[in-house]
Amino acid sequence: MTTSDVARSTVVVFVVLAVQMTLLDSVRVAGAHPDIMLLLPVSAGFAAGPERGAAFGFATGLVTDLFLPTTFGLSALVGCLVGYGVGVVTAGLVRSSWWLPPIVAAAATAAGLLGYAILGALLGERQQLTTFLVPALSVATPAAAILAIPVLRFVAWAVPPATPSTAQTGGAR
Repeated sequence: MTTSDVARSTVVVFVVLAVQMTLLDSVRVAGAHPDIMLLLPVSAGFAAGPERGAAFGFATGLVTDLFLPTTFGLSALVGCLVGYGVGVVTAGLVRSSWWLPPIVAAAATAAGLLGYAILGALLGERQQLTTFLVPALSVATPAAAILAIPVLRFVAWAVPPATPSTAQTGGAR
């Protein structure tokens, strides 16, 4: 990644963080709110591949963890895994369908929230599975499907696809 890619990615993370903290955190249904910060690594994995999705997920998760009262690093781990997973799963898909990003975003958000709840419960936060999981899934999953296309375009502007190295393409050494 170039310096301009890092600068654009930083702008994306902080703009989306501001939207999350000022607008989306106040939209609550049954105590849960949409989670656009989890949509960032999903979009990065979809747009730029597994490595960039994992890196974007880790960075986004660390920033998110600064504002959560849970175990520090949990969002970074989940974001890294979700970004990488989306990149691997969607690598061979034809991306001309308009309905593909919302479906991928909803499925990956549900998987990320489930992973977050399971890992949180393993780290001693049992209420993640018992109290918060069902409302979080019922609010964040449809919100991810609705917000998928604008967030994907914003992230694709910041995170260009990785170029294959000469060793992978069989070029001169």
